[in-house]
This record gives sequence, structure tokens and C-alpha cells, in this order.
Amino acid sequence: MPRPVPKLWRNWARNQTCAPVARVQPSTEDELVDVVRRAATEGRRVKVVGAGHSFTGIACTDGYLVELSRYGRVLAHDPVRHTVTVQAGIRLQDLCDELDQRGLALENMGDIAYQSIAGATATATHGTGVRFGNLSTQIVGFRLVSGDGSVIECDRERHPEIFDVGRVGLGALGIVSTITLQCVPAFRLHAVEDLVPVDEVLVDFDSFMRSADHVEFYWVPRTRWALTKRNTRTQDPPAPRSKFAELLDDIVLTNGSFGLMCRLGRRWPRAIPRLAKLLPSAPTPITYTDRSDKVFTSPRLVHFYEMEYAIPLAAVPEALGRVRELVEQLGVPISFPVEVRAVAADGIALSTAYGEATGYIAVHVYWGTPYDQYFQGVERIMDSYGGRPHWGKLHFQSAATLAPRYPHWEAFAALRAKLDPEGRFTNPYLDRVLGPIAG
Repeated sequence: MPRPVPKLWRNWARNQTCAPVARVQPSTEDELVDVVRRAATEGRRVKVVGAGHSFTGIACTDGYLVELSRYGRVLAHDPVRHTVTVQAGIRLQDLCDELDQRGLALENMGDIAYQSIAGATATATHGTGVRFGNLSTQIVGFRLVSGDGSVIECDRERHPEIFDVGRVGLGALGIVSTITLQCVPAFRLHAVEDLVPVDEVLVDFDSFMRSADHVEFYWVPRTRWALTKRNTRTQDPPAPRSKFAELLDDIVLTNGSFGLMCRLGRRWPRAIPRLAKLLPSAPTPITYTDRSDKVFTSPRLVHFYEMEYAIPLAAVPEALGRVRELVEQLGVPISFPVEVRAVAADGIALSTAYGEATGYIAVHVYWGTPYDQYFQGVERIMDSYGGRPHWGKLHFQSAATLAPRYPHWEAFAALRAKLDPEGRFTNPYLDRVLGPIAG
């Protein structure tokens, strides 16, 4: 009898697929442990996937694919310390709802809320704000299932050597079962979104990035404009956009009209500059005040590919200028804006913000559009600043090129060899970016 064909798994961006031998959906930690032990007995690998929002093959496997869609409950809440303990698969949007019911919030967030908390923290996902760290810095404890199925409790007192390194673990150290997060009292953000000449933003870049608590901007390729967003923390009463304005801004304009432009532009690339001029323009500035996570995040209905690099914050103006020159030289119309954000330094071994205040430059292309020439050109620019690529976004680096950029690379490698000596949690992507497990 022929063997059944494995069911393909595909990520959100549709650029990564794999055919796992089985897809399992645990709902308890014991079931997670059972999967790892079964894989060990059978000599198979195990990978975990949350929302599948990474653009790399970080979650792909030919062994057991653990899907966390049934593993997303809040397990504990400490109202004195403002901490919550959650199962690793909880989506950020669900987590924020749960936190709000308890009068809490995440200190900082990225711009989407679809990801699982484990996937977002494992790849050092970040928001923006020069005084605030990435999501992983908000972890104060986690439970890890290692390669032999042992469960290890990790925090600053218990196994601190694992805690220090494992908050950005790339899924290479084991399966993160639960995460305890340090939260803050719920707050609102006052958002100001405006169109500003990009040269005006860059002339005093440091002051601009400190002009509000959370600042980001998007340079529109082949124009002189930057779409800026400045969010200030406040306890003022909410003054959200109307449902109509929110629908118009986030769905009709940002996703609907923009998506149509991208689809037409993929077929007729030379038409992109003219198509962009046809998009409706909302009056600026736009101001509103709302629950923090509702301002931090927005819908992403247009599929794309993305590469993002972390570089020293002070280098961003020069680096962005070189990206602007590259876009002109390529002669290939780029439909997606270039995103610029910043976060505070941290001390996590494989965090892209390790050791220094960090700026991020992210480039995107529409789904199905060739990107090698553009992304490789941007990567060469970022290499000259010792740039660190986002672990969940496209890049062309290897362990040999990445190791010199992380002072505690060897500590991570040694811990990986200790916790997963048989390579239970590795895959081709991790073998490329981390190298083989040391014998």
C-alpha cells in the first residue's frame, strides 16, 4: 500500500513550506513532553509553530510539527507584581485582551498582534521607543522542554544561565512551554500620524526619535515623504477614531487600495509610481487616543516578504540615505515603504539589540515579487555597520558571518549543545544561521 502523503504546512507569507510527518496540537504541557519523548524514541526532529508569521524557515521540519493553536491560556496572574504566566501559544491580540481585563498591558509591542508570544519573543520581535526594550525583555520566567523531555524552570534564581540566554532562543534550545511576563498598569497612547519630508526627519534624527515615547516612520520610496507616527503614553480619556475612520484608514486605504496597487504593480512594475498617486490621501495629521495595544498594532491583510536589520541607532540616517540611493540605482519600482524604528539596548545574548541602542530598517516587497536584488543590496549596506538581521525575517547570513556580531555567541552554542545534544530541535534554517551543534 502507498504511504499517505504528508499534509503541507505553509507560513503566513506563503514563501515557506514543509511536509512534517505529523502535525500535533497539544493543549497541556504533558502533551508537549510526550511529543518530544516520542520524537526521541523514533529519532525524529520536532519544531513548534505559533502563528507562522516568520518569513524564514525557522519553524519548518520533516518531523513532528507542534501547532500551538490549542495552547494559549492564561495560567496565573500576580496582581501585586503585575505579572502573568501564559501558555506559549497565546496570540498577542488575545493576550492583550486578557491583560486589559486585569488592568494591565504590555510595556511595548510591535505593529502586529497575530503572533504567538513564544514565536515573537524567540525571534526578538520588537516595537519602537528608545527607552523601551523588545518583547523578550519583558520575560521574567519561562518553562523549557529540553531535548530529552525534561522540563526546566528558568528565571533569575532558577537556572539563570538558561534564563539569560534563552529569552531569545530561536526555538533551538527546546520548546518553551509557559512564559511569565512583567506587565505594567494599563495605559493609553495618544497617536499623531503625519506626513513629513524625510530630510526633515533625518536632519536631527535623535531628537525626532525622542519626540514621543514611541516613534516610527515610513519612507515612501522615490518620494521625499515620510509617514510618521508618534505615540505618547497618557492616562487621558480615550478618544478613538470612529469605526468608519478606522475602517477607512486600516482596511480600505492601508490594506484594500494598497493591496490592489501591489497586485497591479506586480504585473506592471513600471506603473507603480503612477498607481501610488491614484491612492486616496487622508488629511494629515491624524490624531486619536486609545488602548495601548490598539495603537501599537494594526491589521496586515496584504501579504508581503520582509527583511529587517538592526544597526547602531546613530548610524540610521546615513544607512537610510544609502538605501534611498540604492532604490534609485536599482531602477525597479518599490511599492512598499521602508520602515524605521528604534529600541533600547538589552543584555540577551542573541537579541538584535544586545549591548547598544538600536535602530531598525525594514524593507518589504509584495508577495510573489522578486526580492533578491533589492534585499541583497540592502544587506550589503547593513553589513558595513555590523548589522544583525531579524531572526524571523529574510536574510542571507550564515553562522560564520553572524557569530562575530554577537559577543556571547559561544555561550549560546554551548547551552544549545547541552540542552539539545541530539539536534532534536534543529532544521536547515537553524543549521545555516547557528551552525551544527557542537559535539
